[in-house]
Amino acid sequence: MNADEVNYCVRCGTPVIRQERVGRLRPVCPACDWIFFPDPRVAVAVVVRKNSDVLLVQRANPPRKGYWTLPGGFMDAGEDPFRAAERECLEETGLVVRATELLGMVARPENSTGAHLVLYFHGEYQQGDLIAADDAESARYFPLDRLPPLAFEIPAAILHFKPH
Repeated sequence: MNADEVNYCVRCGTPVIRQERVGRLRPVCPACDWIFFPDPRVAVAVVVRKNSDVLLVQRANPPRKGYWTLPGGFMDAGEDPFRAAERECLEETGLVVRATELLGMVARPENSTGAHLVLYFHGEYQQGDLIAADDAESARYFPLDRLPPLAFEIPAAILHFKPH
């Protein structure tokens, strides 16, 4: 939730006012002094390689419906980032993977509806049959030199990661 969407105090229901607090203008409750601090939206994505190919999923929903991306999605509050990457891969591809290491992260603070921070993980295939599900229209492996149209910018270093 963005700060401009907060109109009432979650503690007492009083309409909030905007005041300078902790270095920026924030929704503040004039009755109980509650301050709204927006949490960043964190997404996870997993790089699963099969030989020299990389696993991608085709988006079934906006934004960028029909374009391809790494299996991934939003991390839930309190969820371990590694487990979130594994969960998202299973939901979208039917594959059980083990997230083994953080490959990198990209901050996108200007993005108001998507992720503010994306964490990229290496995923090792464990088991399962490749079947698109959840919000993926299709799932398949692609050679790195023949990728389909990508929904979002994926750092080249992430895509070209070579597992140990």
